[in-house]
Amino acid sequence: MSGQTIGLEALQRAMAAAVMMPLTPDEEMRSHAPDGRAMEDVAAEFIAPNSRLSPFERLEIYNRQYWFRVLSGIAEDFSVLRAVIGAGKFDELSIAYLTAHPSRSFSLRNLGSKLVEWLEAHPEFAGRRHALAVDVARIEWAFVEAFDNAENTPLTLEQIATLNGDSLLAVQPHVRLLALNYPADEVALALHNGEKRQASEAGVKHEGGDDEPARLPNLRRRAVWVAAHRVDFFVYYRRMEREEFQMLEAIRAGQPLGAALESAFNESRIAEPRRAGRVRTWFATWAELGWICAPDLESLLQDQKG
Repeated sequence: MSGQTIGLEALQRAMAAAVMMPLTPDEEMRSHAPDGRAMEDVAAEFIAPNSRLSPFERLEIYNRQYWFRVLSGIAEDFSVLRAVIGAGKFDELSIAYLTAHPSRSFSLRNLGSKLVEWLEAHPEFAGRRHALAVDVARIEWAFVEAFDNAENTPLTLEQIATLNGDSLLAVQPHVRLLALNYPADEVALALHNGEKRQASEAGVKHEGGDDEPARLPNLRRRAVWVAAHRVDFFVYYRRMEREEFQMLEAIRAGQPLGAALESAFNESRIAEPRRAGRVRTWFATWAELGWICAPDLESLLQDQKG
């Protein structure tokens, strides 16, 4: 330890910066800090040696374990993405992403919360499969949110039937709505090899660990509307037509029921005589799945301000 006194907050920040510093390609701690100082000197500022290890060697243990743990967490949550772009590229992506967005929570659950937006801005990690990779990342993050987001008391179909055009509704927090450019839900299901996980329609394991992307069938770019949702602690993907998706989006945005109906059929090709039947079918399905609930007005106001 150096002779200087270091405050607790400064020590914590120095320790975190050192632990989160990316490893070398050989999975060792780097010899120099980003500011050019020797890591041996940096470590000695807040770690004492013991009878077997120097300050550098003791710090390296934490540095390596941090990266092994967060890389494992990202690979688990985005195993389909790993298969789509290849293990080598995924490892590069993970290190770059976690360097830009290191863990900020006591829980690893939130590690991938910024990955979709980050990947959209960094196409070099997915090459020709970039657009598909973004959709796959969205599907996999939706899985995480659908699995553990809150569930409020659902409204029954009888309760919904008493509402009018000015009524406000809400969509369950665990229902994640996705407008995709590719059928990424099909890709996730096709790559599923039966790995045991708490979901019936997600969870992918990329066998072999090679750098080559998984072989995929020819995929045409086409609009797909999907909801990831939870039923009895299992996550499912459900396809929707555009109009149903638009109505759910409008409800989630806080539009009154009448305005949400108008949003649903904006630029729709569904003939007007058939629309009422579609709406009845949607509400019957939503009531059965428990997707619709009363709005949390405080959260709604916060979303609208944001």
